[in-house]
Amino acid sequence: TYQVGRTGAITPVASLEPVNLAGTIVKSASLHNADQMQKLCIYEGAKVLIEKGGDIIPKVVSVNLNERDLFSIPTEYITCCPFCTTDLIRSDGDAKHYCPNSDGCFPQIKERFKHFISRKAMNIDGLGSETIELLIRKGLISTLDDLYNLKKEDLMTLGKNVEKSTNNLLLAINKSKQIPFD
Repeated sequence: TYQVGRTGAITPVASLEPVNLAGTIVKSASLHNADQMQKLCIYEGAKVLIEKGGDIIPKVVSVNLNERDLFSIPTEYITCCPFCTTDLIRSDGDAKHYCPNSDGCFPQIKERFKHFISRKAMNIDGLGSETIELLIRKGLISTLDDLYNLKKEDLMTLGKNVEKSTNNLLLAINKSKQIPFD
């Protein structure tokens, strides 16, 4: 599968049969980029060796070529964004492919919001990934400044019994305006 990050960077991900690795069950592992996939000779159904990069992120480090099926076909890297179908771009000397549709690619927009509201950025409590997704899908936010234009009546449409969480969210958004620039 392929993930789209907040910058539009495309990351290929290997879907694995669940395996216990250093105390956690791992179901997916990063393949990094097209060059790494080609270097590893990635193909569907491959037996792979994975390790945790930095003791955290599972990554594929090698493929057992001895167990390759005679009819195995190498995995072709995608040419279009898996979410918005925009043609991907790759600059000379860059390892990553990018989706240039920054204003219309849902995962990019969602990930930018998640980054913006995170503890290390604007620290907006009460605004999680699911709420961001709902606000985007309802057309209430599309750019970061839209967060600061949200009104109570906008947020009250998100579900039942939401008055308290709406008030708390509006307070948290307002409080974020006091975050120092640095």
